[in-house]
Amino acid sequence: MEQHLLTPGPLLNEHGNLEEVGYAFSLVKRYDRDAIKAKKGRIKEWDYYYIGNRDFGLALTVADNGYMSMASISILEFGKTPFDDTKSIIELFPYGKLKMPRDSRMGDVVYENKKKGFSMQFLHQGDKRRLLCYMENFDKSKRTFRCDITLMETVGKSMVIATPWEKPCHFYYNQKINNLLAGGYAKVGEKVYDFNENSCGVLDWGRGVWTYKNTWLWASMSAIQNHHKIGFNLGYGFGNNTRATENMFFFDNKAFKLDEVKIDIPMKSLGRDDYMGKWIFRSPTGEVDMTFTPKYDRHSDTNLLILRSNQHQVFGTYNGVIHIDDVDYMIEDLPGFAEKVYNRW
Repeated sequence: MEQHLLTPGPLLNEHGNLEEVGYAFSLVKRYDRDAIKAKKGRIKEWDYYYIGNRDFGLALTVADNGYMSMASISILEFGKTPFDDTKSIIELFPYGKLKMPRDSRMGDVVYENKKKGFSMQFLHQGDKRRLLCYMENFDKSKRTFRCDITLMETVGKSMVIATPWEKPCHFYYNQKINNLLAGGYAKVGEKVYDFNENSCGVLDWGRGVWTYKNTWLWASMSAIQNHHKIGFNLGYGFGNNTRATENMFFFDNKAFKLDEVKIDIPMKSLGRDDYMGKWIFRSPTGEVDMTFTPKYDRHSDTNLLILRSNQHQVFGTYNGVIHIDDVDYMIEDLPGFAEKVYNRW
């Protein structure tokens, strides 16, 4: 497929629709919440960070989804008996009160509630990001969660895509920053998780107006292999992707745009997805040929009749090859995740 490279300028036109549809390697389009023409309850803005290594991981989310806001923390372990502890705090009708930044390169995310005992701060400090979080009664033992994580960008390029829906004034502007080098720690009670030089992170920065029902597939990896920084972003499932995919590969300080990639989840009986089976990643052009071996399925299904979120975020290891410009980039047992999410929201 022929993919369109975005040019600098405003994201939305005077009617609240995308000025241009396509991809970029940075936020060349200017996001302006005030230019949105849809109802405030349909606007969705979030910053999601995942930091991990082969042994454990940490997921942090701050989201203003119009009719509800969310602060969420997950700590995951991938040992002999994998598990996660997750706590989310939801508040109603923020309608933009979180003041999510218009650009991922500047502005801080600060979301605190002393009565509910939590504080989440995503701070810019020069060329670094600092994630400071605190949450009381985090797990079943009512231990307190704390973290102080520093992330450093290493590539200088990222995956950016402007995706429309057929419905007027609905769009998604998304950036994924892979290969963030991590340092720092997280604590649950007195248990310490040390994120050292073998830990990498990804930022999922999303702004847009979503339709009511959506399903997406997303796969992400950021790791270090043979002293090289290597990562990718793969995904599809929502909106109109005829002008661009969100598939991109990163190697050291280079970023490569990829064509379409098919993600095959094995099937159980009665046509149900077998999330703990081996996933297959293939592209018609031969650029991508990988398998994903799951270790742990972080599954949640929140069903409130009108609203529902059924999420399978699966953690495991990737093996295979990404072929670009006559070069084979080998992926050898590298940690990452892949997910399938269905939302009515």
